[in-house]
Amino acid sequence: MRPPSMSGHFLLAPIPESSSDYLLPRDIKLAVLGAGRVGKSAMIVRFLTKRFIGDYEPNTGKLYSRLVCVEGDQLSLQIQDTPGGIQVQDNLMQVVDSLSKCVQWAEGFLLVYSITDYDSYQSIRPLYQHIRKVHPDSKAPIIIVGNKGDLLHARQVQTDDGVQLANELGSLFLEISTSENYEDVCDVFQHLCKEVSKLHGLSGERRRASIIPRPRSPNMQDLKRRFKQALSPKVKAPSSLG
Repeated sequence: MRPPSMSGHFLLAPIPESSSDYLLPRDIKLAVLGAGRVGKSAMIVRFLTKRFIGDYEPNTGKLYSRLVCVEGDQLSLQIQDTPGGIQVQDNLMQVVDSLSKCVQWAEGFLLVYSITDYDSYQSIRPLYQHIRKVHPDSKAPIIIVGNKGDLLHARQVQTDDGVQLANELGSLFLEISTSENYEDVCDVFQHLCKEVSKLHGLSGERRRASIIPRPRSPNMQDLKRRFKQALSPKVKAPSSLG
């Protein structure tokens, strides 16, 4: 199942300074999981900056934050990138332990594999199962993404394999090329934001900043005027002639 295209309704903006009149957006916490070298960091950076950067140093888990507007609702989006240097098949428990805190923290998940790496595809099911173990109510939205869709000459995972896995797990699926198609990357994150927002009941509901507003500064000119009036002798009213 492919998420509907919504990239035209998505805006990125810097997080403004706090203000007593500012309505704080709800936090949306997403995690991007998958084996190493599948393009997780490239996907996140492509989404946030529209730029594609192909090579990254192995990451230890970087957190990205950005204020976004999704169909009129302001959301404070946090995206957790995750290391993927450990093969799930070789040592599942070690991978699970290293990601458990991230899985507990996040509210929505992208499970990413590369169509050029069958082992990365095989890592999706145990990752999905671990998420459902941590979130047993099955409400946390999960999208499965087959990345590097432009490398057809090196394909090891067929599109039908991704569709079948997603159907078995009851998840959405999309095959994309992070390098060639920004809109598809945007749609994936956009759809996941909307699904998490539904869990929050965000239909128009906003949290007001928990900041006690300072009283307005008095007008100094007005104070001086009133002070002079108080000190000056009262002007006698003219007596009426009888």
